[in-house]
Amino acid sequence: MKILHVLSQMPDFTGSGKTVQAIIENACKQGHDNFLVAGIQDGFSLAPSLLPPDHTCFVRFNQGTLDFPLPGMSDVMPYTSTVFSSMDTEQIRRYETAFEKALVHVRKVFDPDLVHTHHLWMVSKIARKVFFDRPLVTSCHGTCLRQFSLCPDLARGVRPAMRDIDAVFCLSRHQKQQIQKIHGIAPQKLHVVGAGFDSTLFYPGEKPEKGPVEILYAGKLSRSKGVPWLLESLGKIKTKSFRCHLAGSGSGQEKQACLDLAAALKGQVIVHGPLPHEDLARLMRKSHLFVLPSFFEGLPLVLLEALSSGCRILTTSLPGACEMFENFCSDMVDLVALPPLETIDTPYRKDMPDLVQILSAALENSIIKADENRQPDLEAVKAICASFTWQNVFLRMEQVYEMVATRIGGLGGGNQW
Repeated sequence: MKILHVLSQMPDFTGSGKTVQAIIENACKQGHDNFLVAGIQDGFSLAPSLLPPDHTCFVRFNQGTLDFPLPGMSDVMPYTSTVFSSMDTEQIRRYETAFEKALVHVRKVFDPDLVHTHHLWMVSKIARKVFFDRPLVTSCHGTCLRQFSLCPDLARGVRPAMRDIDAVFCLSRHQKQQIQKIHGIAPQKLHVVGAGFDSTLFYPGEKPEKGPVEILYAGKLSRSKGVPWLLESLGKIKTKSFRCHLAGSGSGQEKQACLDLAAALKGQVIVHGPLPHEDLARLMRKSHLFVLPSFFEGLPLVLLEALSSGCRILTTSLPGACEMFENFCSDMVDLVALPPLETIDTPYRKDMPDLVQILSAALENSIIKADENRQPDLEAVKAICASFTWQNVFLRMEQVYEMVATRIGGLGGGNQW
């Protein structure tokens, strides 16, 4: 099958970027022919081991007619980006024109049998227009639902095309319900496939038996991810020896605020910056506890990567996380109640002092457990993570590919299975 993969932002650095790479890798293993269209900037290049250059087409930002940073699906990205809600009419026009031109070109040179886009947002709308006669499926990563509430004018232009998508991959049952409510997409088009992790990269290692309990956070340094909340809460812990590692990046004032809080902890926090997946996996294998205090996520893939690496988990009770762990009773996972939110990813300011006390107590409890039992419960790890390997997730996606192609009545370009 000839599959065109479409991502509006850089195919790396974020959850959706890593997901696109994993889907392409697994599609190649299954014998499919793959092509990628993505937005990039500032000299980014894709590893040729993933796809040869003649099977990629990039929409380049920060140059030419797209003389502004690449718009990100999150308002805080791990690289310099434009916020969708701040774009003017002319920038939107140039953005849509550039992606439409790229997709029209790829239709001619690659002639895909099926199109797999990412995010229920503007580029999926454009892809539906260009590939009106081809099966089109879209992965929802959650951030597109957030943009829908932040950019109502853009959202009104997106919604009709979303209903014409042939299938949508959902991260969780909760997200499926959100998509139905927001877009009115027929429920039979919505398929809960989850998210995957690379089990050949993220696997358990021997944890340090002595010394401080090693705590890890990996992700964007931002308020919506709860990083300031985490650092303030760690500052309240005086009775236990710990060291916290921050892996990831951010931008602007939010990143700086996180760095200032980390510096105030005087050596108990190590800031690593963005790490290649291989280095992050090594750090996870040496960490006892992984903390994700996020206020908004789809299905947090990093929890699976950390758990598969043998880390205990402490996370907010995000709907996706609750679904992930609902069938397993294990001492390896602890949930902190998600607080009332003023906006989709921001708690009420008045609640923050109490929230710091709550997270501090949860952290201290998790640190005590990690100190007393420094090696992971590998049976629990295996039971929870087995269905979320990328091999299994892609097989679920591939079944939907086949169903959609069959329902629409064959493949484009005269090709056959």
